[in-house]
Amino acid sequence: MARKRPDPFEVEEEIIYVSKSELKRDAQELFQLGVDIVGLSKKQREKLPLSPALVEAMALADKLQGKHEALRRHMSYISKTLRETDNVPDIQAMIDLLLNKNNQADVLMNKIERIRNELISTGDEKANELLDKYPSLERQKLRQLIRQAKKEAAAEKPAKGYKELFQYIKEVIMP
Repeated sequence: MARKRPDPFEVEEEIIYVSKSELKRDAQELFQLGVDIVGLSKKQREKLPLSPALVEAMALADKLQGKHEALRRHMSYISKTLRETDNVPDIQAMIDLLLNKNNQADVLMNKIERIRNELISTGDEKANELLDKYPSLERQKLRQLIRQAKKEAAAEKPAKGYKELFQYIKEVIMP
């Protein structure tokens, strides 16, 4: 019996099978995303790119706080609504940004403290680097604050200049 040759004009569709477990994992992730959104404050939720249906669902979720079974059923509705939404990655990215804001602020504060300590220990060398990087800094004011902080440290006085130097750098570096 002769073999049938494949037709070059016939396009085979590739069928992608998704396991039941993968579907369940996706549903659980969307449910958790809904829980995270409900856990945010109203001001934080306003920053999220939510559809009108999700905004209404969040308002109802706020009213259902304390009614455990009703809230659980409503969370299932929210996760179903999220499945139908196109911008889930955008929502997740904004939530990650909102929830990580405190960690980012801590990292920035530590960076400012390191810069201040380097300015006091090295002086003009680090000051020139900082002035090149942040041209909005005033050279005279920066050097004056560095000298004042060094004098206070040497005389073991209260660290007024030390704090002022930190605040000055913070004003320029933080957006």
